[in-house]
Amino acid sequence: MRRSKSMLLFLAAACLAAALLSGCAAHSGPQEKLRDLEFTVLDKEDVPQEMKEMIEREKAEPFRMTYTDQGSLYIAEGYGAQPTTGYSVEVTGLYETEDEVRIHTRLMGPEKGEEIKEITTFPYVTVQLGAVDKSVIFE
Repeated sequence: MRRSKSMLLFLAAACLAAALLSGCAAHSGPQEKLRDLEFTVLDKEDVPQEMKEMIEREKAEPFRMTYTDQGSLYIAEGYGAQPTTGYSVEVTGLYETEDEVRIHTRLMGPEKGEEIKEITTFPYVTVQLGAVDKSVIFE
């Protein structure tokens, strides 16, 4: 009796391990790009009010967020507090894979020779695109 219980526990553990290990192979790396997505970079005043409030609460630290409203997907990424004026955020890629939407941005500093002021700024970008029912991955 004791031996059959041990065997049963061993088989149950082996089945569980096999199930868990087989689940690890679902995503074996970056997914293939299907297509670039058309988007609009929004002026701060054109961001939906609820999202503006979320950004205002988070802007002092780097943040990434999405917001869906009236058939549009909004994606925002901020780089936290910067010591001077002249910083901006550029979208370098926004595309769709089979399961995801991927966005790439980069922080750009003041250009050489640009007149800057020593005040804290909070650079971020917000883009709008048509509704997409996929996870957004920030890269």
